[in-house]
Amino acid sequence: MVTSPNPILILPFLLLLGAMALAPVAAPHWWQKHYAKVAGGLGAITTGIYAFYFHDTISVAHAGHEYFSFIALIGSLFVIAGGIHIRVKGLTTPAGKAGFLLMGAVLANVFGTTGAAMLLVRPWLRLNAGNVRPYHLVFFIFIVANVGGCLTPIGDPPLFLGFLEGIPFWWVAQKCWPIWGTGVGLLLAIFYLLERLNVSRGQNPAPERAAETWKLDGGLNVFFLAVVIGATFIHQPPLVREGLMLAAATASFFTTKKSVHQSNQFNFHPVLEVAVLFAGIFVTMIPALAWLDDNASSWLGEKPSPGIFYWGTGALSAVLDNAPTYMGFLSALHGVTGQTTASALAAQNSVHVMAISIGAVFFGAATYIGNGPNFMVKSIAEQNGAPMPSFAGFILHFTLPFLLPVLILMWLIFFRS
Repeated sequence: MVTSPNPILILPFLLLLGAMALAPVAAPHWWQKHYAKVAGGLGAITTGIYAFYFHDTISVAHAGHEYFSFIALIGSLFVIAGGIHIRVKGLTTPAGKAGFLLMGAVLANVFGTTGAAMLLVRPWLRLNAGNVRPYHLVFFIFIVANVGGCLTPIGDPPLFLGFLEGIPFWWVAQKCWPIWGTGVGLLLAIFYLLERLNVSRGQNPAPERAAETWKLDGGLNVFFLAVVIGATFIHQPPLVREGLMLAAATASFFTTKKSVHQSNQFNFHPVLEVAVLFAGIFVTMIPALAWLDDNASSWLGEKPSPGIFYWGTGALSAVLDNAPTYMGFLSALHGVTGQTTASALAAQNSVHVMAISIGAVFFGAATYIGNGPNFMVKSIAEQNGAPMPSFAGFILHFTLPFLLPVLILMWLIFFRS
């Protein structure tokens, strides 16, 4: 097994990120036609180096298993949520829409950020039908698909890994609810101001929907959704968890009325696109994660502040899968302090665990690939004709001016000292 990968091996990962950021803008038709070849080719390079040059099939197999678990969860939730049609009423005002996002932030802790995002993205699109703007979808990603899910291990994958490492189920909620309230509150306030501004300019008029009523079709899928959420707690024997998820998705697809799928404009293109691109990401990031695991403790210093863990976990969670990044920094904390997770929670280092947790969840909103549902929301929105920013546009027009100030405030208030 390769323990100290040369940084040059990270190049395929960087090339894939660059292609995802630039190609859809510079050559959109070419990218749409060839993105699978780019992701597959770069993934094949990393796989070949590890499997045939280093003879490290363990790392490749581990990445393959992690990817299968990821796509089983993402795919199952996508199919099941596609069988639920929610019609909402009376939420066309800025305050009403902010309330919808707040509801999504709460549900993210029950159904997970992926489950909540897949369940609510189509109702959110219908709620804004005819006047949807890019910021509607971006703030949905910020709040529902990421920041909202930081209170329970169900909320986001890295927190579930922490639960498996010995962090009590309600520990994050007890310690981090002020951070959740502050982060969600600030993002909702920014969204509300943007919505008010657009309404005042006449750019985002509220359509007349007096005849609409609250209605839910495909209610049986709520049971299948519960099966998938429950399956996340199963780890032995191998593949039973993924098997239950896929079985629930299959049952959902064949028991859902065609009229519900038609109302949701359901098709498999968004999940296929995510499956292809993230297959390349999971493989090419093997050397990046290995380098992080080997070097994190050496450049953190002997007595790192919580802020270092917050920014370090966060910055890498924005471009790497936030679950292994979380585990990498939790491992680095163990290496620096010499404490187990339980000991760290009981000592002053509990704030470091909080910093790692919040960094992994909040910064996952910074890019389309920071967290699994981000790219899924983008793909579903584009399938429904909604305008979405490019990879670079997401960062330049939304992450830097709106999300980054919130992240800085979180550091100043909770993790600076």
